[in-house]
Amino acid sequence: MTEERFLELCKFERQLKEEGYTLIAGIDEAGRGPLAGPVSAACVIVGADGPFVRGVDDSKKLSEKRRESLFDEIKETSFAYGISFVDSKRIDEINILQATYEAMRNALKQAIEMAEGKAPGMILVDHVHIPEIEIPQMSITHGDAQSISIGSASILAKVARDRLMREYDEKYPEYGFAKHKGYGTKAHYAAIAQYGPNEIHRKTFLKKLFN
Repeated sequence: MTEERFLELCKFERQLKEEGYTLIAGIDEAGRGPLAGPVSAACVIVGADGPFVRGVDDSKKLSEKRRESLFDEIKETSFAYGISFVDSKRIDEINILQATYEAMRNALKQAIEMAEGKAPGMILVDHVHIPEIEIPQMSITHGDAQSISIGSASILAKVARDRLMREYDEKYPEYGFAKHKGYGTKAHYAAIAQYGPNEIHRKTFLKKLFN
């Protein structure tokens, strides 16, 4: 990563530092689109002046190996963090958007608990505005590629969910979850057609597809 790119990723955090903020949270999700498995969200609380992990970027731009190597570094470097899952049953009950908000609120709560009650002054969140949160928020389109704190959260959410889907692959090897992570690939559709949905499939998603 070039110095120019690193500084670009820190621009929102630097701006907030100039405005007097000391703690900032980045929040992002992973797994809104898959047919199976939970949606995950992560919250990373950082100091407005860092330290920030170099190499952080939109998790989708990074290799799986690179995300895994950054995962522990982000957790060790951050002021506090939280990772939350909302399972497929809950997604079917309240819909994917509300489930995503729930995961984000839970991740924020975990991070504040880890920080012994020290809440961030501002939340930077990718694309959405999280309801039922009193802390000020700044929604940033493509935030995981624009803000280092959101990018850090995107990596935690993505790696944690991928690891869980690999565990599900061991339980349900016929579906290939380790490869596609629950997304709607040709192989996944074929497995559903052959074996039917299992307990981690999002029934509301399948209903829209097959009815």
